[in-house]
Amino acid sequence: RPIIDSPEKAVEQLSDIRDKKQEYFVCLTLDGANRLIAKRIITIGTLTASLVHPREVFADAITDRAASVIVAHNHPSGNLEPSEADRHITERLKDAGSILGVTLNDHIIVSTTRYTSII
Repeated sequence: RPIIDSPEKAVEQLSDIRDKKQEYFVCLTLDGANRLIAKRIITIGTLTASLVHPREVFADAITDRAASVIVAHNHPSGNLEPSEADRHITERLKDAGSILGVTLNDHIIVSTTRYTSII
C-alpha cells in the first residue's frame, strides 16, 4: 500500500478525477503510518459545486479504522482558487475529525494539470 505523506503523493492517487466535467469529492483513508487504506468517491456534484457533509467523509474513515484522511476534489473550471464553501467544509472536517480522533491531513483541489492544498 502506498504511503501518502505529502500533497504530491496524494495527487498521484487522484488522476482519475482531474479531467472530470463535474466536481468529484474523494476521501483517502490512511493508517497510522500514512499508508493508503482506501480511496472512495464521496459525492459527485455539478459543474461548479460538490456538496459534502462530514458524516459522509468520516463514516468510511471510522469503518476503515483510519488514523487520518485526505480529502480532495476537482475544479472542472481549472481555477484552483478555493471557494468560500471549500474553506468552510475544510474547517468543518477539521473540527469533526478532531472530535472523532481522525486527523484531516489535507484538502486538495486538482485541475487537469495543477493542484493546490487548502491546509
